[in-house]
Amino acid sequence: MLHLSASCRYYLHLRATDMRKGFDSLCGIVTSQMQMNVLGGSVFIFINKKRNQVKLLLWEGDGLAVYYKRLEKGTYEVPLINKDDKDISISHEALQHILQGVSLRSVRKRKRYQQTAESCR
Repeated sequence: MLHLSASCRYYLHLRATDMRKGFDSLCGIVTSQMQMNVLGGSVFIFINKKRNQVKLLLWEGDGLAVYYKRLEKGTYEVPLINKDDKDISISHEALQHILQGVSLRSVRKRKRYQQTAESCR
């Protein structure tokens, strides 16, 4: 079962991804295109061109796991981005909204305290 945690980092690859890709090919995208370490504990999100399929790649400490979902109807919404961006960091809440089909444009968050890295010291 997939568990989305606020302590984890989530990176969305914005280019359309061929959903036939497996562990090794997705790791190749993470290292070569996203220039990140797949073993760092982050979750990497890939969406196909039609935006009806999503794959999440994550390192679970002893091996890689892939979460794969295909929608029977509808599409996944991708956050608004700059044209030059190849991938972006998103929150676990944004990923949850994407997976549940919530419109990202209509979500409004109320102001809450958010601890910064400097206040953790």
